[in-house]
Amino acid sequence: MRVLIAGAHGQVGHELLRFAPDGCEVVALGSAELDITNAQQVAKVVERLRPQLIINAAAYTAVDKAESEPERAWAVNRDGIAHLAQTAERLGIPIFHISTDYVFAGDASEPYRETDPTGPTGVYGASKLGGELELVANCSEHIILRTSWVFGAHGNNFVKTMLRLGREREELGVVADQRGCPTSAASIARALWALAVQYREHGSLQWGLYHFSGTPACTWHEFALEIFRQAHALSLLERVPLVRAICTADYPTPATRPAWSVLDCAKLRETLGIAQADWREELAQVLRELA
Repeated sequence: MRVLIAGAHGQVGHELLRFAPDGCEVVALGSAELDITNAQQVAKVVERLRPQLIINAAAYTAVDKAESEPERAWAVNRDGIAHLAQTAERLGIPIFHISTDYVFAGDASEPYRETDPTGPTGVYGASKLGGELELVANCSEHIILRTSWVFGAHGNNFVKTMLRLGREREELGVVADQRGCPTSAASIARALWALAVQYREHGSLQWGLYHFSGTPACTWHEFALEIFRQAHALSLLERVPLVRAICTADYPTPATRPAWSVLDCAKLRETLGIAQADWREELAQVLRELA
């Protein structure tokens, strides 16, 4: 089965290449080879390659920068998905697409289910929701996988930021009033490939929207403490810095972060047999790779 990966140079794209299963011919394209904001280029490339599945890992993910670059965020996260969806539908190709917890307002107290109302509070979340809606409207065979707090050994993410700050500072403050689920890029890639193999074997899937994240839920402060504990044990850090718990109000950012980002992943497990990974074990793998 030939699989086209868009956004192959990002965190998840990198892991998709690494975990590609036997029997899949992978065509991995970054934005230089496939600019999804260019409708004509999308049509030309997909028609030439004729993949049997498209996995879209391309996204504008600079949450704060999106507030000052809304046109770019919407062009990639909404319009780019529309271009892929329209071409895929015309050629009869399914799409797997990665979305985000930021489509929700973050004011819940129970894990968000796929049926819960959305309400993004910033440009990034709104543009990602726009992409979901374009995919639903334009491509009948699709999987939307919403995830959260993505980290890995490749690219920029919270884990690598904490390691840098842990080496530079003896003390730092980390937000303790936002709760979510750290999710490794590797676990997302493995989940997507498991779905791809199911599709290859059965010729179809239970198409639709699913949630997938790591477990258990935690705060950014708790996440940081575990990063430093494991990193010190692996000698990635000479010492563990003092980590103060701070409030969101103490660390203002251009974009509003959801205070609650916990996703209910039962539908994916019960419908398609994809279980959540323990982010602490995934973190250990990432840190070993960085070491």
